[in-house]
Amino acid sequence: MSRPREFDVEEVLDKAVETFWSKGYEATSIQDLVENMGIHRGSLYAAFGDKQRLFLTVLDRYRKVVVRKLLDILDTDASGKAAIRHFFATVIEHVITGGPLRGCLVTNSAVERGLSDPDTAKKVSLCVAQLEDGFYKALLRDQSTCELDNQRDLRALARYLTCNLQGLLVIGKIRSDPLQALE
Repeated sequence: MSRPREFDVEEVLDKAVETFWSKGYEATSIQDLVENMGIHRGSLYAAFGDKQRLFLTVLDRYRKVVVRKLLDILDTDASGKAAIRHFFATVIEHVITGGPLRGCLVTNSAVERGLSDPDTAKKVSLCVAQLEDGFYKALLRDQSTCELDNQRDLRALARYLTCNLQGLLVIGKIRSDPLQALE
């Protein structure tokens, strides 16, 4: 009979999110994870499997927590344009004041593992598609109230906004001075 878990799964997953987000997949060792998650190596393997399976679980957790918070901004009752402005203001605020320049776990994972790991690519694609759909729905609200021209290709505009978001997060990651990311 196995011992019951002596840790909160969501709490240790959040710590794993922070570890992978800060260091990336390749640079994160099992020892880093054990230390940062505050659990024993055996508990890590028993609860999450190997590093790869933990990483995929981390991407799910990131989508459930971080991406959901961003989507909630786009789902506000405000006009679509106002929601999109608020969304980007929130992201920019994070880039400027969010601590270490680490970009976005989804974007980082796409760049680091998207071509070499199909499972990571699927998780990343799901997150990006959700963000694009969030932009699309916000734009659709404006089109339905005639704030946006009915001739606009809203899907193309949503993709454009998604690409701009990813670019902003990449630029925010590479600047030594976060304020330069916005110049």
